[in-house]
Amino acid sequence: MELPDRPGPGAGKGEWRAWLTAGRAAISPQQRVLEANSLAQAVTGLTASTVCCYVPFGSEPGSLSLLDVLRDAGARVLLPVVPSTPGPLDWAEYTGTSALVAGRLRGVLEPSGPRLGPGGVGEANVVLLPALGVDHRGVRLGRGAGYYDRSLGFAGAHTELVAVIRDTELVEELPAEPHDVRMTAVLTPGKGLVPLPLT
Repeated sequence: MELPDRPGPGAGKGEWRAWLTAGRAAISPQQRVLEANSLAQAVTGLTASTVCCYVPFGSEPGSLSLLDVLRDAGARVLLPVVPSTPGPLDWAEYTGTSALVAGRLRGVLEPSGPRLGPGGVGEANVVLLPALGVDHRGVRLGRGAGYYDRSLGFAGAHTELVAVIRDTELVEELPAEPHDVRMTAVLTPGKGLVPLPLT
């Protein structure tokens, strides 16, 4: 599969999304498994009483085993529940794979337990969230639905916001808007936890 050209200076979010999405589509299933295992190992050193995380969807990096590693380390793990109308995410505790059910978005799994409301993210010391790419300043590029953009305002002032991406998805500069919430770190299969901004 031939990848499109890397976006140049001044490229918009649409061009970056297309390039990053094409890069993910070119990754083999074997490589996805290796990356998922590396990410699960990388979170073993994470110390937090409550972690917001996600169930990987489509080509998103990560795995269910990453959630279990966090739980086995003693963390309470909260997962997002997509609301029926556009708005901030709801949250519920992850209690194991048997308690995951199909969400309202096709292919997305969600916890079936009691809902904590959008403020649930405020209970977390660390938020591990999906992204298509992140730049050296901490600017995150998502899929464009805006659920996390609406949700991160509920996070605590000292909460670590960690985007889970592939090594090639940490780029020098992405288009930014004033309302963008900056990431404090990224987690990648090859580099582990990388604090941001990079100087």
